[in-house]
Amino acid sequence: MKFTQFARGMALAALLPGFAQAQEIILKVAHPVPPTAPGHVKMIVPWCEKIEAESHGKMKCQIYPAMQLGGTPPQLLTQVRDGVADVVWTLPGYTPGRFPVSEVFELPFINRTRDGSSRALWDFAEKNAAKEFAGVRPIALWVSGPYALHTRDKEVRTLEDIKGLKIRTPSRLGTKLLEALGATPVGMPVPQIPESLSKGVIEGALLPWEVVPAFKVQELTRNSTEFSGDTTMTATTMMFIMNAKKYNSLPADLKAVIDRNSGREASAWFTLQMQRGDDAGLKATVNNGNKIFPIPAAEMTRWQAAAKPVTEEWIKEISAKGLNGKQLHDEAVALVDKYSPH
Repeated sequence: MKFTQFARGMALAALLPGFAQAQEIILKVAHPVPPTAPGHVKMIVPWCEKIEAESHGKMKCQIYPAMQLGGTPPQLLTQVRDGVADVVWTLPGYTPGRFPVSEVFELPFINRTRDGSSRALWDFAEKNAAKEFAGVRPIALWVSGPYALHTRDKEVRTLEDIKGLKIRTPSRLGTKLLEALGATPVGMPVPQIPESLSKGVIEGALLPWEVVPAFKVQELTRNSTEFSGDTTMTATTMMFIMNAKKYNSLPADLKAVIDRNSGREASAWFTLQMQRGDDAGLKATVNNGNKIFPIPAAEMTRWQAAAKPVTEEWIKEISAKGLNGKQLHDEAVALVDKYSPH
């Protein structure tokens, strides 16, 4: 009897203004790398902590690293569009052909500073590539740090040294770049690299430094080649995106929290967090006793000349879709110049 009276009292009290707290919202955040990777530790976790703090605990993340929600890295885009995950960190390069306009930032020798290029990518995509993000809401779009070439045995110091090598490529344009340089590209997501290196499926991999320690690449390779110059030879674009329906379902105050932690400056923040991982990755490789070969400027001019057809082909491909490829390319370059000091 007393229990029934208590339950009725609680039910009545719950109807009183201010008694019932808003239901806590948990965002399922998925990504492909281990929880030890810098991207998880320095980027995803701090972003989640920030939105929890700014929402006063009303919105939190449940993070699923290393594809813990199932599937493979190329399926992350579908997972967030279908609502399997609420937010994902992924690479457009995992789904070739789905981001044909914004992939301009993956062309060889187009990017300068990583934060400047990331600001440029946000502005460019917001203006020119909104259709590519149907069903999702971009939180941040950024350009990775410069990719280095990590090889098992071969020392790559000149353009001739890369000829015929089986090299992991991160994207469609990375494939075209390696072909133009004379290598044999092998496309695969990052998690497949360690096994592929150990079994000899690939002889090297294009990777930013920050990824190296998490996948023990420094232990599976002996040499790393860095590409010097004012512009980076190759990099990939990355994105942190949210299911559009999930965002639209949020109350106004929580939408405002997401909005404050999205956009151009958030994109620059994301890539700068990963830069700290680049420094650690380079240090781990040096400490492992691996050889590092910076390619001098005079040699890099030969690589630039060999890569030029990749940009020319991209412009033709985009123009064949009814767009002005040259104009889009030039606009991307102008934005990179705008945000990157010389």
